Amino acid sequence: MLRLATIEAGKAEIFAALQGEGASVGRPSVFVRLSGCNLACTWCDTAYTWRFEGDNRPHKDGVAFDRAANQIAMEEGAVAAAIHDLGCAMTVHRLVITGGEPLLQGPALARMLVALEALREGWHVEVETNGSAPLPAALDPHIHQFNVSPKLAHSGNPAELALPPRQLDAWVQDSRAVFKFVVATPDDAEQVHALARVHAIPPKRIWLMPEGRDAATLHARMRWLADICLTHGYNLTDRLHIHLSGDTRGT
Repeated sequence: MLRLATIEAGKAEIFAALQGEGASVGRPSVFVRLSGCNLACTWCDTAYTWRFEGDNRPHKDGVAFDRAANQIAMEEGAVAAAIHDLGCAMTVHRLVITGGEPLLQGPALARMLVALEALREGWHVEVETNGSAPLPAALDPHIHQFNVSPKLAHSGNPAELALPPRQLDAWVQDSRAVFKFVVATPDDAEQVHALARVHAIPPKRIWLMPEGRDAATLHARMRWLADICLTHGYNLTDRLHIHLSGDTRGT
């Protein structure tokens, strides 16, 4: 079984959209949003995937979500069938697995991807991960791209939990991994520079993304982020889905 987030009560968050962030921005994709996370970012825009009633980890909105309304369990084959149907309808061959933290459900994800490949071959599969969890062996051969988003100090997570050095080094050694850092202030960018030096992350594999859930905030932060990217050779990414659909589920 897989634990998925919901678009609305009883309906899994499986949808087709343009990828809004990172190295594949603008590409038509099918998305699957899983539920559950080992981290708790104070600015997380998908807190409904982890901050359920009884979870007191801090979040700036202070909202606790009802688990039954915001999480659904599905058989791996049923998830694969839903992805297949959307992909055929939209002629999409790119799958983005997001969360929450997908690597927490690695074995079940691997079974789902085997079922999906049996329905139709040729999927390009991306996983969006916070980079703190190890890659499950069963999942490894099924993934083409890892969008690794290590969480900086302003996320509110302890560094020993969010930025384990050995795990970051392992991602750097994986040629499928690109790195996307959420940045709210110039101080956050300074932490990116330090991590890039310590872990030898090539600038061409780094994307800086403004933190924000509205177009005005994103635009204001991208203005000074652009100069940082030019200076250091990083890539700049917007949050395209915010401009197109706002801060909503299923986009």
